This record gives sequence, C-alpha cells and structure tokens, in this order.
Amino acid sequence: MAANEKFTGYFGTYTKGDSEGIYSFTLDETNGKIIDVKAAAALENPTYLTISEDNRFLYAVAKEGGTGGVAGFSIKDSGQLSFINTQLSAGASPCHVSVNKENNLLLSANYHKGSADSYLLNPEDGNIEAVLSSAVHEGSGPDERQEKAHTHYAGFTPDGKYAAVIDLGIDQLITYSLDNGQLIEKSVLDVAPGSGPRHLVFHPNNKIAYLMTEFSSEVLVLKYNSEDGSFEQLQAITTLPADFTENNQGSAIHISSDGKFVYAANRGHDSIAIFQVNSESFKLSFVAHTSTEGNWPRDFVLDPSEKFLIATNQNSSNVALYSRNQETGKLTLLQSDVKVPDPVCVKFLNY
Repeated sequence: MAANEKFTGYFGTYTKGDSEGIYSFTLDETNGKIIDVKAAAALENPTYLTISEDNRFLYAVAKEGGTGGVAGFSIKDSGQLSFINTQLSAGASPCHVSVNKENNLLLSANYHKGSADSYLLNPEDGNIEAVLSSAVHEGSGPDERQEKAHTHYAGFTPDGKYAAVIDLGIDQLITYSLDNGQLIEKSVLDVAPGSGPRHLVFHPNNKIAYLMTEFSSEVLVLKYNSEDGSFEQLQAITTLPADFTENNQGSAIHISSDGKFVYAANRGHDSIAIFQVNSESFKLSFVAHTSTEGNWPRDFVLDPSEKFLIATNQNSSNVALYSRNQETGKLTLLQSDVKVPDPVCVKFLNY
C-alpha cells in the first residue's frame, strides 16, 4: 500500500455534551496526522459503528428519546453520510453493532436489555428491516455490576455460520447459529466468574479468538471449532502491570492482519497493552504498555496500512495517533491533541 495514501474514517460518540453525532476524519499518512475532523451525520448517541465490506453503508447504534435501536446511512464519495432509516423500539439503545460480509444481516447487542438482535438488510439500498430475531439472556454474576445479563458484543464468526455473542453480566460467550437470520443457541463458553467478558477478535487463521474482559482486565485466548461453533479457553493473560491497583476496566481489543500482535485497551490505567502472538501455540506474551494520552480509552483501531493506530479517549474528548512498528508491534506517539467530543468508536473504510 502506497505511503502517501489518505484514509477516511469515522468516530462514534456520546451526544450528552458537545457532540452532534458521527464525525468523519482523514488520516494523512504522508504527514502522520489526523485532519479534517467534521460532523458527518446528526444522531443521538451513535456510540458504536460498523461499515459494510463494500464501503457503501455505515450502520450505527441509535437513540431517540425513550427508544433505541440501529440506524443506517449510505456513504458518499465526500465521506458525508446520507440517512437511510432506523429501526427503534422502547427502551435503551444497543452498545454494539456488526454487519456480515454479504451486507444482508445486522447484529446488535443491548447491554441494558441483556439481549442480542438480528435484522435483515437490503444489500442493494442498505435499508434495515424490523427486528427479525431476539435472544434474551438470563442470570447474574458475582460482581456488583453483574446484577443481571448485560450483552456487550454480537459479531459474526469468520465463516459466517454463527453469531458470537458476549454477555458481561453472566460471564458467557454464547454461540448462535443463523438459520435465515434466526438466532438459535448452539454453544456456551463459561469464563471465570466475575471476569466480565466484553469484546472479541479473531486471528486471521479463523481458528483462534482473543476475548477482552472488562472486570478482570485480561485477554483470554480461545480455540474456535467451526464445526459446532464452540470455544475452548487456552490462556488468560493480564493487560495490567503487576503493581497497578487502581480501578481499571478493559475495553477494546484488536489484532494485526498478519496475526502477530494483539492490542488491548485499559480504561483507568489509560493504556494500550501490546502482546506478541506465538506462531505455534497462538498464546500471548506481553510486549509493552503505551499511554493513550487521555482519560478512559474506549476504543482504538489500526489504520488500513497498519502503520498507524488511533485511540479514542472518551472522558478527555481527545484522540491520539501513533506510528506502529510492524516488526515489534510497538507504538510511537505522533499526535494527542485531536479534539473529538466524547469519542467512543473509531472505524476506517475498507481499503
């Protein structure tokens, strides 16, 4: 990929303060800078975003008064977003949304309702149809924040056969088959009680996954069986220094496309933890911590060239940009004064 590329991306935000909704930006690789941050679409609390593989559509979680759900936009050549439609229902909005490769099925996870929902999409115009299927979780955990189910992630397995759904409130990773978009429970992985599982990312070999826990601040290495959708835990490794004893909540997790490095964000320690992947066992070894230069890093992303990493600091309303050494995985700060109000999610177009 040419070094002088400019890449377009989007920030999802909370609109409780100065934010208008979804913001677009450009990463100027030549100069190593984030530029042209501007409002791309007005929407209430679009905290999580996903982009269709063909870059035609962007989907976001959405809130409108006492209702919540998902919103769809078409992506213009200018980077601006054109509203398509919403599907909303009474109650809190979801916290996570994902789209399959065919752009005909959308998944959302609702933290407050403890549920995962599926929606049919029109792959031609991006229109979202009403909720097709809903899986509601029951139970609780030992942590005071686990008084009930709190679904935090709903994504597709790499083979597209299953929905992998993570529930922070009941310490489970639940696999659902997708029979015409219907969520049918297939397999359950119980993780350590009180660990609070949050987000998941798959290794490029599609046989290993890495799960970030929020409460115990760990990365769990999982073996994925595509035959039955089951997961098996192989390792748990902390994302924190041994001497850190203050409050921390794990947030996002991502992996480099060569499968060599896993990155995980710490809210409280306010850092990105870097891990190297063993090429045979796929277990992790710690490399370094890098400060996110702000407060409460909710998300981060590798740019399309993977020469850079962008982290969003929710509580300090700033975004940090780093160059990434592709041999060592380590990060070098380039910019930390990019202002984005209450940033949560960050995504790039697919290149």
